Amino acid sequence: AQLTKVLAQNQGLYNGFLATGLIWSFFIENPEWQKNIQFFFLGCVIVAGIYGALSASRKIFFVQALPAVLALTFVLISSKI
Repeated sequence: AQLTKVLAQNQGLYNGFLATGLIWSFFIENPEWQKNIQFFFLGCVIVAGIYGALSASRKIFFVQALPAVLALTFVLISSKI
């Protein structure tokens, strides 16, 4: 448990920063910057999910990366409307 404690803390911080970035994007008034920030943070979540799926468990892809891919798809669709 002691060996994984630091990993869990790091993962918690990482996920917290990503969530904060996505929440921050809702408060950006410039539509172009709002999309750029959303693309960046959703891209980070996708990369982390793919890495986790390849290095730890395939389940991570479905829990972390797939929802981010869907969210990114909706952001792309909404930017074209």
